[in-house]
Amino acid sequence: MSIQEDIFAKIQEFETIIIHRHQRPDPDAYGSQCGLATILRANFPQKKVYQVGENVHGLAWIAEPEKIADEVYKDALVIVTDTANQPRVDDQRYLNGKYLIKIDHHPNEDPYGEICWVNDHASSCSEMIVDLVNGVEQLTLPDEAARMLYAGIVGDTGRFMYDATTPHTFRVAAQLTEHHFDVAHINRRLDSIALPVARLAAYVYENLQLTENGAAYIVLSNELMHKFELKDASTAPIVPLIGKVIGVKCWTIFVQQKDGTFRLRIRSKGPVINELAKEYGGGGHTLASGAFMQDEKGIPAYIKKLDAIATAYTGEKND
Repeated sequence: MSIQEDIFAKIQEFETIIIHRHQRPDPDAYGSQCGLATILRANFPQKKVYQVGENVHGLAWIAEPEKIADEVYKDALVIVTDTANQPRVDDQRYLNGKYLIKIDHHPNEDPYGEICWVNDHASSCSEMIVDLVNGVEQLTLPDEAARMLYAGIVGDTGRFMYDATTPHTFRVAAQLTEHHFDVAHINRRLDSIALPVARLAAYVYENLQLTENGAAYIVLSNELMHKFELKDASTAPIVPLIGKVIGVKCWTIFVQQKDGTFRLRIRSKGPVINELAKEYGGGGHTLASGAFMQDEKGIPAYIKKLDAIATAYTGEKND
């Protein structure tokens, strides 16, 4: 029996299913979590299926999470999607269920759950949810779930530009677009930014720091974010923009948090950067990771390490 069939067997066994995803969610977190919940509701209308976590206004067009009482977790199946590490699970009540399943596409450095299905070759967790449906004959894929999963795939692949995009990714995306939803509308939503974010983007391009070896960075302080009337979550659309600059190999956006610490959004067009992220309490994919820093004092040493990674990269210089 395949792991998809193992997961399906557990889904059949439980009457209450609660689906979690990671903190500070992106379209793939929402798409995989809420897409799976929508699939289960359509196939098992008698079951109680919940999607929980912080409600992020900017992603409400995909779906919205629900608030549930603690007692709902009693005898429940809990599924966590798109979350590599347990501390990153949004709502730590995920441990209060009777049985736990992990479905994820990040490197499996924190294997948790009684069933742990990880495919780090998948473009996204949303792609894996489609694979789950395709791997279980009894499951059907409703149009609304297809819409959410398509949004997750497009979001995590950067509109199919990132290296994790494979021929299988395109096949899955094509399958989803055969369903009834406005594909162009999803693409436009994922490519749109608010005016304050556009102004921040202009600031980033104007003030971007770039080493001779192709390591780029920008520091976004609390004062600056207040000036642009933006919060940390609003910096997500800025992250891929730096990669458009010719000569940039890898880059980091330092986003100061309310407590003075920094969140590091780390990306690359070739050099492996997740090992550097681990040094700073983070991790992720080889070309897309996140990390943390206590204060700005550590930034110069970090930039030296990022520059060394860019220097050692032997790919095309103008990628």
